[in-house]
Amino acid sequence: MKRFYLSGQRTFGNRGCEAIVRSTVGLLREQFGEVEVLVPSTDIARDSAQWPDAAEGGVRFVPAYLPPQTRYWVNLQRLPLFKRAGWPFPLPHWLEAQLASVDAVLAVGGDNYSLDYRLPTPIMSVDKWAMDLGKPVVLWGASVGPFEREPAFVEPITRHLARMRFVATRESVSHDYLLHKLGLRNLVRMADPAFMLAKQPVDLAPFWPMGEGHVLGLNVSQLLERYGKAGHDVRGEVAGFIRHAVRERGLGVLLVPHANSLRGRVQDDDAQYMAALLDQVADLGGAVTMMPNDFNAVQTKYVISRLRFFIGARTHATIAALSSGVPTVSIAYSVKARGINHDLFGSEEPVLSSLDISAQALQRSLDWLVREEGTLRLLLYRRIEELQAQTRMATARLSEVLVH
Repeated sequence: MKRFYLSGQRTFGNRGCEAIVRSTVGLLREQFGEVEVLVPSTDIARDSAQWPDAAEGGVRFVPAYLPPQTRYWVNLQRLPLFKRAGWPFPLPHWLEAQLASVDAVLAVGGDNYSLDYRLPTPIMSVDKWAMDLGKPVVLWGASVGPFEREPAFVEPITRHLARMRFVATRESVSHDYLLHKLGLRNLVRMADPAFMLAKQPVDLAPFWPMGEGHVLGLNVSQLLERYGKAGHDVRGEVAGFIRHAVRERGLGVLLVPHANSLRGRVQDDDAQYMAALLDQVADLGGAVTMMPNDFNAVQTKYVISRLRFFIGARTHATIAALSSGVPTVSIAYSVKARGINHDLFGSEEPVLSSLDISAQALQRSLDWLVREEGTLRLLLYRRIEELQAQTRMATARLSEVLVH
């Protein structure tokens, strides 16, 4: 029986992280049969409750490596002197025992190897330790970089990535960057593992909005204010767009939270952020509602799959829609949305920049979805099968890694 460790994973608070883990476990079972997968967690009780039958699939939740000094070290790395430095703290004995027990480490998380969350050295440290122990490490279904905003970091991150058995990028923008900018050759293409995620039906009746033109799903979050124009009234613009969708298009609108905070911080909690938006359009009554915030990833994907259209900021909310054949516009705040959509559609027309959020821009996006609805559904049906086959091929490469 093969055993794997999923580094880069810490919590299912973001349904995208849960989607990656669930789908990766499914791919490993499909390739290797019975497996054991060690899934790090900062709240094992909470994550176990979110995936109650995880153990039946070979999943064992283990404590995540997140020492108290992480916060201070990440802040120190704002200083030029520390941008080259690796993680300076020793490998704990308990983590060494876990890493030593596995056949391979898959570095999951989607975008941990980027500057979206400052320098990723605490995450890199686990992968480095595993490689130092002689374990094969694979960066799995990721968007990577760019790192040029921190020039002193480019050389060490390039060396680190070159040590991996292979780097499986989930979209072409990252692949081209690693190949042509960093000169890496250990590259494999795959789709995001969440394109393989299953669905679990739930009762839609208690929260489904009214709308003669069916239902538009909408996911927005504090991310749009963080990466958008300073001082821009994002919620006000989105509220204006919702009024248009309901009154002019006859659509119901379902607000879809896809991440919730472990610490009560509104910037990490879609439901808290969108509750204020729901209040702004309360006069529209039952035409605008919000999905419950306690659904897990497979339940959330089922809800999204029942929508007519979807517009979302969270990457894995849009992946849930796209992989269900729902015509979708991605609100992009980083490289990942651009790359994923370019690979699916051959263009970035389905992408709306977080810098361009306005009622008018959102209306244009909805007009495009309505106009191209039939074409998009047919294209997604064909392309999703191709991406899933590509991901299975990448999983098969793991078999080659484990025999060397």
